[in-house]
Amino acid sequence: MSHDESAAWSLDRSDGELLIRTGVAGRAAQMGHRLTIAMRGWRATVQWSDDEPVSAELNVDVNSLEVVRGDGGLTPLSGPEKILVRSNALRSLDARRFPRIGFAAKTIEKTDDGYLLPGTLTIHGKARTQVVDVRTDDLGDTWRLSSEAVVRQSDFGVKPYSQLLGSLKVADDVTVTFTAQRAKDTSTKE
Repeated sequence: MSHDESAAWSLDRSDGELLIRTGVAGRAAQMGHRLTIAMRGWRATVQWSDDEPVSAELNVDVNSLEVVRGDGGLTPLSGPEKILVRSNALRSLDARRFPRIGFAAKTIEKTDDGYLLPGTLTIHGKARTQVVDVRTDDLGDTWRLSSEAVVRQSDFGVKPYSQLLGSLKVADDVTVTFTAQRAKDTSTKE
């Protein structure tokens, strides 16, 4: 990846997507939906020095949460149910008090197929160490960046949504995926 000596990349939803996939737990788990949630408002910044990434930051607007779909369950997830699920998710995340999710990596380590970003993830006002493994693929004119990480909600003081006295609930572990494409010829400072 070639860049100016001290360039910065800036990525947002126009470059890719940030998704959260949930599971279901509890005795009545087969009744629940495995959700795909998109975070529509996010911005990632990568600082470069001497042709290598040296730090990265991601900021997510919690209120940009959109329920894309629900798989499984007894019936398909309807439009009104998606609105209710979104409302429950924003309540669980306490979006009014904690409107942002952040990740910051002060160092970046090169790997065989990309980069390892050891950093701090902040959700619900609680900061925890999180390592993000970003894969980079050379697509000719562009780079594709992709990552997948498991986050345990309870580690951040988030109580997963439940109903039916806890016999149906969102699984504590959620999977966060990030994919983006970046044109190679836009490596100038922004």
